[in-house]
Amino acid sequence: MKLIIQIPCLNEEKTLPVTLADLPKHIDGIDEIETLIIDDGSVDGTVEVARKRGVNHVVRLTNRKGLAEAFMAGLDASLKLGADIIVNTDGDNQYRGSDIPRLIRPILAGKADMVIGDRQVERVVYFSPIKKKLQRLGSWVVRHVSGTDVPDATSGFRAYTREAALRLNIISKFTYTLETIIQAGKKNIALSHIKVATNDKLRESRLFNSVPSYLKRSISTIIRIYMMYEPLRTFATIGAVVFFGGFLVSLRFLYFYFFADNGGGHVQSLILSAVLMIVGFQVGLIGLVADLIAGNRRLIEDCLYRVKKVEMDTLSIRDHRNGQVEKNEPRHADEKTN
Repeated sequence: MKLIIQIPCLNEEKTLPVTLADLPKHIDGIDEIETLIIDDGSVDGTVEVARKRGVNHVVRLTNRKGLAEAFMAGLDASLKLGADIIVNTDGDNQYRGSDIPRLIRPILAGKADMVIGDRQVERVVYFSPIKKKLQRLGSWVVRHVSGTDVPDATSGFRAYTREAALRLNIISKFTYTLETIIQAGKKNIALSHIKVATNDKLRESRLFNSVPSYLKRSISTIIRIYMMYEPLRTFATIGAVVFFGGFLVSLRFLYFYFFADNGGGHVQSLILSAVLMIVGFQVGLIGLVADLIAGNRRLIEDCLYRVKKVEMDTLSIRDHRNGQVEKNEPRHADEKTN
């Protein structure tokens, strides 16, 4: 059983040594533990520090791609390196390496394919009151949208089985945390969570510049992903609301037509109701088309999963024939986006 601990990094020269020193060297049930750094276009000595600290693998992105793409680059590299379990943690030492054995325990027990560390945000002393409230609200929304029971949706401390990692396809360029939970819920990936502790803050978050910006991007991500997986429900609800609004306006016209002044002066109500009902019906039709597209997307994702699996199996056979690459020599790769 091989575990790879991946760490997305952006200018983590000062914090990375602390993070690496805290990682476990031996875990019961795990035969190999390797570390992988994803350098998201750092301009400091992050890569040099990683090499000096004995990191096994380094994936270098030529310029800053964002947390979501760095995360996916790490998953792809970990799968190609033969990982059976992948743990994702942050380079700022927010999470405790000593919690990793507990994080992967549900996976080793065969009870989960994806495990998320619950920071218990109420106990994180350096989170402001407004941030704690927003974290709770965001997690509540994600739970309802995804149909899961994850209490800390934005936690980046996670463990994935090889199977779960193969099935994830991140669309957002902002963050992977929300999207992976929604995908797990919609794809019936066995999801669990455990309570974890956090270390003292070493630096400020770089994910967003302000709370309004974070809210805007998070809300748009949730809506977009939900619409991808539930297009018919989304558009049917919107269409029904618009159609019903038009129906109510038509009732107003009929009331005046039959019981008041024969509808005189209320033709605009009839026109408005007709427009709303037509628009509502059209939105419903868009939902049907979107549902057909979603069905095609599911088929494409299944094909992509099979292609990935064949590719990984081929790499595994090749490595078995040729022998393993030296573990102490960092690997390098450039990830390019289209």
